[in-house]
Amino acid sequence: MPEQTSAEPSSLAVRAALWRALHVQHDDPPAVFDDEVGLRLADPGDDWRQRPDMDPDDNPFARAAVITRARFGEDLVLEQLGRGVGQYVILGAGLDTFAQRRAELLPSLRIFELDLPGPQSWKRRRLAELGLGTPAGLHFVPYDFESGGSWWETLAAAGFDTGRPAVVVSLGVSAFLQREATVAMLRQGTALAPGSTLATTFQLPLAMVEPGPREIRARIEEAARAYGTPFTSFFTPEEILALARDAGFRTADHVPAPVLAARYFADRADGLRPSNAEELLVVTT
Repeated sequence: MPEQTSAEPSSLAVRAALWRALHVQHDDPPAVFDDEVGLRLADPGDDWRQRPDMDPDDNPFARAAVITRARFGEDLVLEQLGRGVGQYVILGAGLDTFAQRRAELLPSLRIFELDLPGPQSWKRRRLAELGLGTPAGLHFVPYDFESGGSWWETLAAAGFDTGRPAVVVSLGVSAFLQREATVAMLRQGTALAPGSTLATTFQLPLAMVEPGPREIRARIEEAARAYGTPFTSFFTPEEILALARDAGFRTADHVPAPVLAARYFADRADGLRPSNAEELLVVTT
C-alpha cells in the first residue's frame, strides 16, 4: 500500500468514494452500487464534481471498476451471511461504508476494518462528526500491509474469532502493494477457518488490457506515479491462480471482467461497463 504518514485518507480512497457517488448522481438508473455516504465522509466541497478526475466522460471504465468491486464484495458478504458466516473482514478499508449503509445486518455480522492507523483515525473522527459513530459490531484494526507483519495475527488480537469462518475482501489494494505483500496476504489467508472466502482484485499487465481502456490505464498509472501512489504489482490470471494454489487454498477461481459486466451492467442504456484492467480472484478454505 502507498506510504501514508498523514492522518488523512489517501487520494485513491477519496477518489473511489467520489466515483461511487458520481455513479449515483450521473449514470443512468438503476445504480449498480448506491453509496453517497462515502461522499459525506470525504467532504470534498460543493465543487467536487468540477475536479478533473470527476469528469464522467473521461474515464468511465475506472469508475465502473470501482462500483463493480464494491458491488461484488457486498453481494459476497450477503450470500455468505445467508449461509451463516457472521464475520466480515475488509483489508484496506479506506472509505468503505458498509457498516453505515447496512446497519440492519450488524446484529448478525461482525465487521473488521483493517487500514493504516492515520487514515483510520481520521475516518473515525469523521464518522463521529457526522453523527454516525461506531456501531456495535464494527471493529477498527490499525494495520500497515507493507510492515512485514501478519494481518492474520493482528486481526486475531483484535477479537476476531479464528475458529469461525469469515468473508475477507481486499478490493482495489493489490496494485499498490509490493508483490511480496500480496503473496503474504494470500498465504496468511489460508489460516482462516474452513468455510471462509477471500476475494481480492488484481490488475492485469498493461499489455493485456483491451485497446481503449489500455490507453486510459496508462494515463492513470502516470498520474498515480505523480501523486506518489504508483501501481507496483500486476498479475496475469494464471499467475494469481498459481499463487493461490501454492498458498494452499481449497479452491481458487478467476472472475473475469466479461462475467462481471454481464452480471451487473447488462442492458444499460448508458453503456457503462468495466474494462478487463482489473479482475477478481476468489478463494476458499
